[in-house]
Amino acid sequence: MAEWSVFKDKLSSFLPRQLVNFFYHFPRAVLANLYYRFPAKGLTVVGVTGTDGKTTTASLIYQILLLAGKKAALISTVSAKIGPDEFSTGLHVTSPDPWVLGRFLAEIRKGRMDYLILETTSHGLDQHRFWGVDFEVAVLTNVTREHLDYHRTFKKYLKAKGRLFKRVKTAVLNKDDPSFDYFNSVRANRSRLLTYALFREADLTPRNFSFKTGLPGDFNQLNCLAAAAAGQALGINRAVIKKGLASFKGVTGRMEKIELGQRFQVLIDFAHTPNALKNVLTTLRSQKAGGRLIVVFGCAGLRDQSKREKMGRIAGRLAQITLLTAEDPRTEDVNRIITQIADGCLAVGAEEAVFKNELLCQTGKRLFFRIPDRRKAIRLAIEKLAQKGDRVIICGKGHEQSLCFGRVEKPWSDHREAEKALEKRLKMDNGR
Repeated sequence: MAEWSVFKDKLSSFLPRQLVNFFYHFPRAVLANLYYRFPAKGLTVVGVTGTDGKTTTASLIYQILLLAGKKAALISTVSAKIGPDEFSTGLHVTSPDPWVLGRFLAEIRKGRMDYLILETTSHGLDQHRFWGVDFEVAVLTNVTREHLDYHRTFKKYLKAKGRLFKRVKTAVLNKDDPSFDYFNSVRANRSRLLTYALFREADLTPRNFSFKTGLPGDFNQLNCLAAAAAGQALGINRAVIKKGLASFKGVTGRMEKIELGQRFQVLIDFAHTPNALKNVLTTLRSQKAGGRLIVVFGCAGLRDQSKREKMGRIAGRLAQITLLTAEDPRTEDVNRIITQIADGCLAVGAEEAVFKNELLCQTGKRLFFRIPDRRKAIRLAIEKLAQKGDRVIICGKGHEQSLCFGRVEKPWSDHREAEKALEKRLKMDNGR
């Protein structure tokens, strides 16, 4: 199986992507539907797409439907929830393969579900993975530059996501997002349009739809409004929608707190794009806390390189301590990736880099470290650097359960490593 994957990747590098999608991915989607007898037929399907916030928004819609007494299922990049069962959807973030999706859909049909909330990535849309699925509602969270290693241009990235809106019955669009006009222009002519926004006039805003949520940050306010608009499109009572938003506890690996009784905060987040990193760091800075902000993150190998320096600049500007480390380097040199991120960090007020052991540079009150070993980076942040009142956020992996080095997936959990480091730190603190 691994050999076939390598062969397919090599073949894809020689052939135009459109040919690969049409002659390889499309037939597989058709065959999967034939084999499972078009398992999405009869389901009311809500598709959620965007660069950031897809999983949280999809999970919010799922929560709202359950509270409304609907028989609903959820397929996200974190897991598939079908009745009382929960299944993993893969090692890394993307929509399921057509055969995996077909199997999940068959289980949903077997469980006599009426609704499905389906997270739809640009890769999945471009590769026809959702062929055979009719979407009742399509939700857009936001669009920023991402996955250009695959799509090559931002225009093609937009076009891939735009496919979701061409035949949908109701389109839910973010009026604050610069991509609004594009998606409004490509949506089906007869489709219903529902808009949401924080800062512009829209169908749903905090001014005309007041709600409570335990999720932090403006970006989560937008996720809640997107979910509320989807709920409204499905005819759910507003009181039920508000109850769903208020009772939602969050998603694994999304601004998730790890608490073992320490005197500082430790959080795990999936932020792996410039926009997501900026959102989580800005949100943490806005909280009333006297301590420092410490961020641990890296950038994935064989993925869009243009975001690396940008993410370095964001961390350099917003965090007091930055630890640059591995995040699925794959076949790239992890030190080269870190250097590219560091170029952005060092551009923020640093005149020259000073290499001394693992300390990359110190400028004013800001510290930058380069530690390729992710375990060591997390341990340094938690066991030695964090002080009372500080906030440590570990970004980039979130819910994922592996790290990719070369072509090998090695078991990994940011949660487990953070907990181990905290346990050691608490022992050291109690022994003083």
